[in-house]
Amino acid sequence: MKVGVLASGGGTNLQALLDTVHGHEVEIVAVASDQPAAGALQRADAAGVATRVFARGDFADRATRDAAIADWLDEAGVELVVLAGYMALLDAAFIARYPDRIINVHPSLLPAFPGLAAVQQAVDYGVRVFGVTVHFVDEGVDTGAVILQCPVEVPGVPDADRVLEALRPVEHALLPEAVALIARGAVRRDPAHPRRVVVERR
Repeated sequence: MKVGVLASGGGTNLQALLDTVHGHEVEIVAVASDQPAAGALQRADAAGVATRVFARGDFADRATRDAAIADWLDEAGVELVVLAGYMALLDAAFIARYPDRIINVHPSLLPAFPGLAAVQQAVDYGVRVFGVTVHFVDEGVDTGAVILQCPVEVPGVPDADRVLEALRPVEHALLPEAVALIARGAVRRDPAHPRRVVVERR
């Protein structure tokens, strides 16, 4: 399965994918970013993966930019789009081009604490258990059906930085696992409950 990755930052989740599933269950063929200085682009270059920048200021609007990204991914033959720290919202037309073929990793146990600053939200709320979710992307903000989740307890009274540090290795394990499961055909919608996803872990 050919995978395209969208990332805005340092690319540690991309690196986890490159180190685990790339060249095995999947082939990462394209990495795009909205940030010209994103570390993810350097990681992709080092792995010999094609990269391109789609900066906000280079396009008339979000719809035009998203269409350009989708066209580029299509040219690369991408079958699954992975958002790995991509901080821009995708428009409805982009999502419609890849039904149930866009996934995202989010640093909370959704549906709790969607959107930006999820960890800070959770810390401010005083939760005892944090976590990571990999989910399908729909037109809402972190509202797509859950594929995998993993809870993480952080002892004491943690701050957001400590929680993020604890969550990072979980993200690096859970996202590649979800990609591998999808590539194997082990992830499907439950026809009786469209919001639910059936995952066949072996």
